[in-house]
Amino acid sequence: MLMRKVPGFVPASPWGLRLPQKFLFLLFLSGLVTLCFGALFLLPHSSRLKRLFLAPRTQQPGLEVVAEIAGHAPAHEQEPPPNPAPAVPAPGEDDPSSRASPRRRKGGLRRTRPTGPREEATAARGNSIPASRPGDEGVSFRFDFNAFRSRLRHPVLGMRADESQEPQSRVRAQREKVKEMMQFAWQSYKRYAMGKNELRPLTKDGYEGNMFGGLSGATVIDSLDTLYLMELKEEFQEAKAWVEENFHLNVSGEASLFEVNIRYIGGLLSAFYLTGEEVFRIKAIRLGEKLLPAFNTPTGIPKGVVSFKSGSWGWATAGSSSILAEFGSLHLEFLHLTELSGNQVFAEKVRNIRKVLRKIEKPFGLYPNFLSPVSGNWVQHHVSVGGLGDSFYEYLIKSWLMSGKTDMEAKNMYYEALEAIETYLLNVSPGGLTYIAEWRGGILDHKMGHLACFSGGMIALGAEDAKEEKRVHYRELAAQITKTCHESYARSDTKLGPEAFWFNSGREAVATQLSESYYILRPEVVESYMYLWRQTHNPIYREWGWEVVLALEKYCRTEAGFSGIQDVYSSTPSHDNKQQSFFLAETLKYLYLLFSEDDLLSLEDWVFNTEAHPLPVNHSDSSGRAWGRH
Repeated sequence: MLMRKVPGFVPASPWGLRLPQKFLFLLFLSGLVTLCFGALFLLPHSSRLKRLFLAPRTQQPGLEVVAEIAGHAPAHEQEPPPNPAPAVPAPGEDDPSSRASPRRRKGGLRRTRPTGPREEATAARGNSIPASRPGDEGVSFRFDFNAFRSRLRHPVLGMRADESQEPQSRVRAQREKVKEMMQFAWQSYKRYAMGKNELRPLTKDGYEGNMFGGLSGATVIDSLDTLYLMELKEEFQEAKAWVEENFHLNVSGEASLFEVNIRYIGGLLSAFYLTGEEVFRIKAIRLGEKLLPAFNTPTGIPKGVVSFKSGSWGWATAGSSSILAEFGSLHLEFLHLTELSGNQVFAEKVRNIRKVLRKIEKPFGLYPNFLSPVSGNWVQHHVSVGGLGDSFYEYLIKSWLMSGKTDMEAKNMYYEALEAIETYLLNVSPGGLTYIAEWRGGILDHKMGHLACFSGGMIALGAEDAKEEKRVHYRELAAQITKTCHESYARSDTKLGPEAFWFNSGREAVATQLSESYYILRPEVVESYMYLWRQTHNPIYREWGWEVVLALEKYCRTEAGFSGIQDVYSSTPSHDNKQQSFFLAETLKYLYLLFSEDDLLSLEDWVFNTEAHPLPVNHSDSSGRAWGRH
């Protein structure tokens, strides 16, 4: 070190400093060094600098899929993950370890305890996407995807035979036809509307709508798992790339809590569970956080509309009541959000909904369709297993199944509700058709909506766990209701079913006015065909499903995609110019499963949300409270 000489200064050492001066200088220098190094650890956003000086934490063996869910670190500050994810099978390439046996030992989803302060979110394949938690400084979280897949009792895509040696059977040809329909629907969407929410095939453009609060790509998200299970590998990669590069969550509109949950959250969750791709998991968690403001009500019953405006934690004020099917169809997805994030807030929100519903008095054991999120009281006594009520009942029995049959609360609520429905809503027409009417304060509307036709499949799904003396009865009831819904198709000119059909004035299973005569590519009837096929293997359900395929091809296929029709009773119907995203998510998926082996997305391993997105059953013996054990 060189010291500039000062006039009159007499050096007292070779360094030109007296001893007291040297001591003070060294003291000052050491303080300066300490201050500089301390700043690296104390200043905000210093985690990257810490990594320069601190050894990385030891990774636990076996945790190949790693994601550290952080606070709100911007994407450009993030780094590649310390442990890359294992290679996940592409569509049609199951993990070899899952092929060893069609049966698996019990196990399943496991949560490891979050550790570490304010880590940055990392994606296993180098796509770093922050996944923050409201009110939390950030918690790292790991989900063991390989362990999850090893506990499935069947390979995801089934024990498929070598197609080169498979005979050209009729059912294989039918399955391939449905696959071709999916490919055509996707390619049409990609060509004319990629990134928009839905395709308008007549005008060959895209449609955004106002249900999703500014979110885009509903058809992309809804299609992911269908493309995967049909082994449309190129198309799946196109969809995945769009999610990685173009699916942005910084939107500020008002969205339907229900629709965003079942389509976007459900689609992203299922895509993650099928592939292990971290981008799907982290996007699902971040979007789930944006839905939480809807629960800020006096009762915790969410409003139907949530505002995505930045920093807004209030809930939208549109309407005075919440709808049973909407706030009652969050349970499956929100439990999986907790399972994949470690954040208990999602599970707590839906457990509170159950708590409110258990406490409130129910007229004759029935659940009306409208509830005040302010008072927690029913707004009016309108009961329906169709629109406004439908998926609430579906999610009760599926919560029981998804929990590995440990959620006794869901099981009891489902069978109690089903008994009340049988007592007060179930009817048989003079022509012998069984149907579920709608109830308005004790007065029945003798009609059934297309949406209610899911109930045949639901009742079949729940028959096995009913009281022993009721099991055969429920199987028969499921078949009778499904037959009625088939009649609503068979009695139209197009062999497609109307939006609603009545039983009065000598007319049965037909719409009575034009406003109820449309068909918008809905899936509920073929959904029940699929469940009844898997329960009974009665070939009639495949025959009925093939009738639907032929009708879709004849009346709904256009030059640029599939479209709904405005009158099922016209042999030359007009199109509505919309290819609904649920047509790719549900209708085509259920038809494909109908013509496939039972171990393709086996019902032992998966439940389908109300948008037909498969979510895994919890086979674990050490499940956390998220699964609703009581």
